[in-house]
Amino acid sequence: MTRYLLTRFASLFATLLAASLVIFALLEVVPGDVAAVMLGLNAAPEAVAALRDQLGLDAPLVTRYVTWITGFFTGDLGTSYTYRVPVAELIAARLWVSLPLAIYALALSTVIAIPIGLIAAMRAGRPADSAIMGVTQLGIAVPNFWFAMFLVLIFAIQLRWFPAGGFSGWDKGLWEGLRSLTLPALALAVQQASIMARVTRSATLETLDQDYIRTARAKGLSRTQTVLRHALRNAMIPVLTILGLQFSFLLAGAIIIENVFYLPGLGRLIFQAITQNDLIVVKSVVMLLVFAIVLVNFVVDLAYAAVDPRLRARA
Repeated sequence: MTRYLLTRFASLFATLLAASLVIFALLEVVPGDVAAVMLGLNAAPEAVAALRDQLGLDAPLVTRYVTWITGFFTGDLGTSYTYRVPVAELIAARLWVSLPLAIYALALSTVIAIPIGLIAAMRAGRPADSAIMGVTQLGIAVPNFWFAMFLVLIFAIQLRWFPAGGFSGWDKGLWEGLRSLTLPALALAVQQASIMARVTRSATLETLDQDYIRTARAKGLSRTQTVLRHALRNAMIPVLTILGLQFSFLLAGAIIIENVFYLPGLGRLIFQAITQNDLIVVKSVVMLLVFAIVLVNFVVDLAYAAVDPRLRARA
């Protein structure tokens, strides 16, 4: 088990190092001069040169990379070119929206998907299975921003159960914060739940063909008891993979939904930073999202070892 953990830690470190080099290099070749953009088209060359020196843009690439990556791990991400406040403060404020939104959406998709996937597997080839597969195919095909607008029309404009957009803030209470995030989380969860339900069904059906399942049935267990006691744990391995990928997507890929609902999250922050050529914010937010994705995959690998004893034995 120790060697398994060390291998995964080494992989995590190597991935982060490679990702930081790629992110830094790509943003360095982006056309345009940040100092000239900040001062305007008619700025004097002397003023542009002075601002470049103040921002450290004239330093060698290696020095700038080392300063940035060291600051990332110490919490000093620099100062935003546009907002003139520390990037760490911007990210911290927006993270309290994006992270709960991702967790909320993942919880909704899991609660919806796993029971539906199990029901479809236990009724494979029957009308219920066909109906579930049809609905999940529709859930995958429909864009989440279209579903978001549909939710706003029904639950915000017609029924007035939830706000149509914006975020009330956690200072007004947990319930008000969750009300603001419910429609965005549901819009994100539908597509992910559809994918997870299909994976759960396939993994459960594959597990039900194993010999130990037939032995359990021969001992007198019902089909439901066999699925819940024996098949579900082994079927969870591919489902854990999907959960890790989905959380990464929900955290990093909610830019459209955050703009539809006007949520002040990381997705909206990175969108605004790109339009304003605030590359230090883009660089730091993208690296943070990469770190979150790699960390989630690391946790999923540990969950594999917890679920499948064969991985611990090989380690």
